[in-house]
Amino acid sequence: MSGARCSLDAVPPADDAALIELFQRAQNAFTDLVDAVEAGQWDDEALPGWTVADLVAHLVDEARWIPDLLAGDPADLVEPRFAHDTDGLLAGDALGAWETAADEALAALATTDLAGTVHLSRGPTPVREYLQELTADLVVHGWDLARATGGDERIDPALLGAAAVLADRLPDGGLPGFFDPPVELPDGASEQARVLARYGRRA
Repeated sequence: MSGARCSLDAVPPADDAALIELFQRAQNAFTDLVDAVEAGQWDDEALPGWTVADLVAHLVDEARWIPDLLAGDPADLVEPRFAHDTDGLLAGDALGAWETAADEALAALATTDLAGTVHLSRGPTPVREYLQELTADLVVHGWDLARATGGDERIDPALLGAAAVLADRLPDGGLPGFFDPPVELPDGASEQARVLARYGRRA
């Protein structure tokens, strides 16, 4: 998310504690999915061009940026500090790498003024907007991981609502290189299917 170049409408006011709680809830859901990946599934395709390991590494990478970005460092200075290849990010222990990065990210958020600003690749961004993007990314990629590994694809209703908040602000053409354009759905599709479709996913 930190490197995505997009322009979203202003984030509506929200309770900061609730935003952090939703982020932690999304982290916990993703942790359960990573923990459930079987040894033979890491090289399976999760998304076009991404294996299951690549998908988890993406979320590890994203989480590792969070403390430095919240501390005020710009994205162009944060990026060179970390490995970005899958093997370097996971270091042979995908669950451990994810849990460490997730814990550090959550600790940083818990001590940050959410009224502040982070400096992403696209420019200055309100912390609350950044946090909502991070939460939605976890939710959608959690679904990707569940689908790739035969896990439980049902999304917690509260997390689905969090993903819907960002989905409503996505450009009609999606975010090139990040989220595909929305897909068409038949009448009567579920709320989860409708939200995922805004992220280019067909449930």
